[in-house]
Amino acid sequence: MAATEPDRIAALLALTERLAAALAEETAAFEARRPHDVARGSAETLRLANLYRHESARIKAQPGLLAAASPTQRQRLRDATVAFEATLARHGRAVGAARTVTEGLVEAIAREIAAARPRPAGYGPGARPSALNASAVTLNRRA
Repeated sequence: MAATEPDRIAALLALTERLAAALAEETAAFEARRPHDVARGSAETLRLANLYRHESARIKAQPGLLAAASPTQRQRLRDATVAFEATLARHGRAVGAARTVTEGLVEAIAREIAAARPRPAGYGPGARPSALNASAVTLNRRA
C-alpha cells in the first residue's frame, strides 16, 4: 500500500528534524574541538542528507505533493526547514573553522620539518648552501 500524502509530509517533517539534530550534534563536536567524534555518526548523517536531497528534489518537481497538507502541517514543515537551514549554516561555519585550523597545523608542521633539516652543501672549495630545499613533505591544499 502506498503512503498517503499526509503520511509523506509527516515523514518529510521527521526527516528534516532528524537531519537538523544530527547536524547540530556534529556542530557541537566541532565547536568543542572534538572533530573525531563526528566520525561515529557520519554515515547516518550522510544517509539522512541524501534522503533529504531526494525528497526536496521531488517536492520541487511536484509542488502539488504539499497540497494535501493541513495548514498546521505546512507551518510545522516551514518552521522545521527554517531551523534546519540555520543549523546547516552554523555547521558550515564550524566545519570551515576546523578545516582552517587543520590546514594551519599541517603547514606549521611542514615548515618546522623543513627548517629542521640541514641545507645541502655544495661541492668544491667555494661551495655554498643551495637555495633549493628539496623536501619529502608535500602539502595538498585539497586535503
